[in-house]
Amino acid sequence: MSYSRPPPRIEGMVSLKVDNLTYRTTPEDLRRVFERCGEVGDIYIPRDRFTRESRGFAFVRFYDKRDAEDALDAMDGRMLDGRELRVQMARYGRPTSPYRRRRRRYNILIIKSRLFNFTASSNRNVQQTKTSDLH
Repeated sequence: MSYSRPPPRIEGMVSLKVDNLTYRTTPEDLRRVFERCGEVGDIYIPRDRFTRESRGFAFVRFYDKRDAEDALDAMDGRMLDGRELRVQMARYGRPTSPYRRRRRRYNILIIKSRLFNFTASSNRNVQQTKTSDLH
């Protein structure tokens, strides 16, 4: 189940990571502030998977690399909603959903397997103890 729109065509865009946002900061707030530096192509605010609250950071994508560099210089350290923004060039793109789901399912299977093995070995120890107590 997806609550957000699919990612736009982002080939050629330059992405900035913006940290230290309040939970109430919206993409419109960020667009209004960052558009002063150039044409913004996309704004993405990751949300908690269960509560749907903002995770406190965002990615702002620019069409032009120079605009992104100007925004980095102008916005890093600037106050927004009572917080000092930390802006840097983004290192990684958005993760792909199928990989994340497959990896998560694999991790859950490992955890369940280990839990089952632990429970089985604990039951054997309990049975052995009870048997030895009877003699």
